[in-house]
Amino acid sequence: MNAMEKIRGKKVLIVDDEEDVLDTLTDLLDVCKIDTAASFEEGKRLLETHEYHVAILDIMGVKGYDLLDVANQVGTPALMLTAHALSEENLKKSAEKGAAYYAPKDEIDNIPLFVADVIEAGEKHKNPWVKWSDRLAGFYDRKFGGTDWREKEKAFWEKRVKPFT
Repeated sequence: MNAMEKIRGKKVLIVDDEEDVLDTLTDLLDVCKIDTAASFEEGKRLLETHEYHVAILDIMGVKGYDLLDVANQVGTPALMLTAHALSEENLKKSAEKGAAYYAPKDEIDNIPLFVADVIEAGEKHKNPWVKWSDRLAGFYDRKFGGTDWREKEKAFWEKRVKPFT
């Protein structure tokens, strides 16, 4: 089953302050039932009043980490999607704060695949960071200038990408 089949009909919340990003994600995820929000307040309201299979949260502009806290409180897995906050520190912070995934806007065309990873991990009670590592660790190695970012925090990342047993 491909990613689009896995996400068909799933409820997804997208929170980003850039209208073009909301439009792009809505188009890329057109097989899903989508709600969008362009502000922290609207995203928080939707998270608190609706159930979602996954929330896609921008970090900058909509207080993404505060929204991540809300998503965690209501049991909605969150995929952090960012361009401006693309750093080793924000990657680790996202993982520490309970995000299910951390994806760069540079890879936005692959969002159906990332959303499918998060949903499938939840359905199968698996660790979504294992798929994240398979799909994006190489991207971050290139972006962050090698594997030093993983080596500096080796124990953290080895534990993070360990499959649930």
